[in-house]
Amino acid sequence: MNSSSTSIPTGWDCHVHVFDPAHPSQAGHYRPVLRDLPEIERTAAALGVGHLVLVQPSVYGTDNSLILRALARDPGRHRGIAVLGTDVSDTELDTMHRLGVRGVRFNLVSPVGNGPESFRLLAPRLKARGWHVQWYAKADQLAAIADLHEGSGLTAVLDHLAGMHLDISASDPSWSALQRLAAQGAWVKLSGWYRLHSVAPYKSLHDPIRRVAQLMDERLVWGSDWPHTAFDHDALPPYESVWQPVVQALGESRAAAVRTASALLYA
Repeated sequence: MNSSSTSIPTGWDCHVHVFDPAHPSQAGHYRPVLRDLPEIERTAAALGVGHLVLVQPSVYGTDNSLILRALARDPGRHRGIAVLGTDVSDTELDTMHRLGVRGVRFNLVSPVGNGPESFRLLAPRLKARGWHVQWYAKADQLAAIADLHEGSGLTAVLDHLAGMHLDISASDPSWSALQRLAAQGAWVKLSGWYRLHSVAPYKSLHDPIRRVAQLMDERLVWGSDWPHTAFDHDALPPYESVWQPVVQALGESRAAAVRTASALLYA
């Protein structure tokens, strides 16, 4: 990973968003306020994080220009996950790849998300570029995602602990679906604790985190979900508070490995 600076911390945060209220947005479940790349770079650096994965927010639809401009500020430092329409050109895809995009997000939760029909149409072009597919989905949608990925040659990356929230029992079929995805080579983001029916300091999620980690082996990454659109913009949780559940559930050594694995997934 090349960068213009030699003092950048080595850690990775694999799920952040950047917002500009002046940028055209779609109607959705939140209204963006200014949260730009320099702000999250400063915030993350205090935790030893110098590399970010900028995930296209649902409110901006398929207009990825905001994250592409952010990636272009320091070429090679960060990575991006785009949201695409099926009419995207090869030239646009190649430009995104050059700037650091390495995957496409499919959102089955947001009212302005995209879904399986786009996946089928885009899959061959994503595979040709070595990109992965990031899913924001509920646990009961994992089986359908496994069906889509079967034989596709595309790696699935599952947001927010794959949706395995506290109300899911140990015998729920979602665990079998997640095991099937693990066998296909899927990854899971350890992120979005407050989206999983838990509250800070998220100790109630330690057992689900450990079970997911056992299924996924080394295919885990961490994301802060900054700037936490589930919260009021002036009441964000402390940045370190969403990293601590990983350390507490998995231990220092395994948590450190999660931060290292990110460089492999986003190479």
